[in-house]
Amino acid sequence: MFEDKMTTMRRLLTRPGVAIGVGAGDALSARLIDRVGFDFIWASGFCVSASHAVPDASLISMSQQLEAARSMNEVVSIPVIADCDTGYGNANNVIYAVEKFEQAGIAGLCIEDKKFPKDTSLLEGGRQELLSIEEFEGKIRAAKDTQENKDFVVIARVEALIAGWGQEEALKRSLRYAEAGADCVLMHSKSTQPDEIVAFVKQWHHPTPLVLVPTNYPSLTAAAIEALGKVKLVFYANQLLRAAVKAQEALLEEIKRAGGIHTVDGMMVPVNHIFELQGVPAMKENEKKYLV
Repeated sequence: MFEDKMTTMRRLLTRPGVAIGVGAGDALSARLIDRVGFDFIWASGFCVSASHAVPDASLISMSQQLEAARSMNEVVSIPVIADCDTGYGNANNVIYAVEKFEQAGIAGLCIEDKKFPKDTSLLEGGRQELLSIEEFEGKIRAAKDTQENKDFVVIARVEALIAGWGQEEALKRSLRYAEAGADCVLMHSKSTQPDEIVAFVKQWHHPTPLVLVPTNYPSLTAAAIEALGKVKLVFYANQLLRAAVKAQEALLEEIKRAGGIHTVDGMMVPVNHIFELQGVPAMKENEKKYLV
């Protein structure tokens, strides 16, 4: 099953069109994404950090991220790509991470070319310090040399535009990482308009496919991205988390205002829907079969 998911992920990079994924921070969110019919899960470092109520600043350990990704992978039928931030240290840490995530059946991982510890990319005034190109090339080579399954995907996330270093630096780094063996290049931008990203995509002529994350520039639709012709993966990184927080805050405020839960039924799914998501019907069928 695990190898099938890796093969599926690899095929998403070669089939026509753009594959769409959604970010999750826990297994329940991943199951919802799978049920709607998206192509893959992005095991988001931002969302996992938020689920622990701590900043996305390299505070969550590799083991915590691995366990979160593993729990997602165990309850979905689609591939999971793990957001591994900067790779948890140097090339030796990347080697260990690739071994563990691949053993867990995760279809691939993404590492970014910032220094450890990192600040999350869209943080206003964040500390966006980049590694040297040579050091990050070493991390990419280490990851590719370590993987055992040929279909395991390694994504190089380029933060040059996030750091304000410009298109030339972004292109230079992307080309070097592709030549080092990255299966995809993720180009990130904090611009609220897609122009910066579109300009980069238009000057990208390397066969290595691109990955985009249109969090800050939502006007660039999936259809528009597909029309660019060089992008194979798109994921919506944190919308599910942000929607859940908004809904939960509204419900809590209503309970406080109303002095009880008598007014909130319309804000919730029935408890039987949660039972279904948990797999309770299958559990009860097994009880009928096997319990005396």
